[in-house]
Amino acid sequence: MSLLRPSAIYNFVTSYPALRWMPCQSWGFLRWPGLDGFLRLMVVGLLWSTFSELRFIPSSSMFPTLRVGDRIIVEKFLQASYYIKNPSIHDIITFKDPTQLYGENTETVFIKRIVAKAGDAVEVHHGVLYVNGVAQQEDFIAQPPTYTIPLTTVPNDHVYVLGDNRNNSYDSHVWGPLPMKNIMGRYVTCYHRPTNI
Repeated sequence: MSLLRPSAIYNFVTSYPALRWMPCQSWGFLRWPGLDGFLRLMVVGLLWSTFSELRFIPSSSMFPTLRVGDRIIVEKFLQASYYIKNPSIHDIITFKDPTQLYGENTETVFIKRIVAKAGDAVEVHHGVLYVNGVAQQEDFIAQPPTYTIPLTTVPNDHVYVLGDNRNNSYDSHVWGPLPMKNIMGRYVTCYHRPTNI
């Protein structure tokens, strides 16, 4: 007995005289995909769950780029991808809370934008972000920051992250540079934005 033989419904539809007038010559689309199709689906599902994840935006710290309720796709397995490509300025990343003590059961995950890498000098004054003494043109932020950051050099294996909603974001201006080991993923795209917001 073959597992890939046509089903009884397929035989009925293709042999019934009243249905032969239909323009569709091949009724192959009615068959189940078979073992090879099932295995392909399993491989795609495994790759998807290994290299990406879906996340929900709970706060307005990345407004206007990301809004409360947005659902996003995040590239996981970031440590391996950063061996190939270093983190870039303006990458939006997800990471574990650097102030969280090890051993705590809850894992808080943040999403922010990288504004400086290891070796860069960062400061904020008069509502402008300066990286290595150069004022940054940031058309993606909600409003200029009202706080001041003294000149800070980002240490090795760290990045400096800020939310796009600079005045409503718990980020590096509060707790300092972020260790690279805390990075969990890189933002890929927003696949759903609520319409009532």
